[in-house]
Amino acid sequence: MKTQLIATVAAIVLASGITTAYAAEYGSAMSKSSKPSAMHSMARPGLELTAAQQKLAWKDIGNNSTAQSTPANFTASVGATVPTDITLRPIPSNLGRQVSALKPYDYALFKSEILIVNPTDKKVVDVINRHA
Repeated sequence: MKTQLIATVAAIVLASGITTAYAAEYGSAMSKSSKPSAMHSMARPGLELTAAQQKLAWKDIGNNSTAQSTPANFTASVGATVPTDITLRPIPSNLGRQVSALKPYDYALFKSEILIVNPTDKKVVDVINRHA
C-alpha cells in the first residue's frame, strides 16, 4: 500500500513538473514578442488567403485607409523586410473577425497592393494585389 502511494505521488509530481516547465517555456516565448498582444505571437512566416479573403481585405482596408507611396528602393515580395519609412497599421478589427488568419498581422496599403506583415520581425507574409 505504501509503495503504491509513493508511486502515485511521484507520478503526480512528475506530471506537474512537466506542465510547469511547458508553461514556463510557452510563457517566456510569449513575453519576447515586440507587441503585448498574444495574437501577434501567432503570426506565421507564410500566409495563404483565398480570393474571397483577399477581396474582403481590399474592401475593408482599401476603403478605410489612405494609400502611401512605395519607397523607390523597396520591392514588395513575401519574405522581404519592410523598411522603417513604411507605415504599418494593425489589421482592422472588423476584417480580423471576418478573416481570422489576418488577426495577428499588420498591413501597409499602397496604390495597387496591400502588404501583410508579421509585426515581430517586419517581414512580408503576403502581398495582395488589387484585382480589376
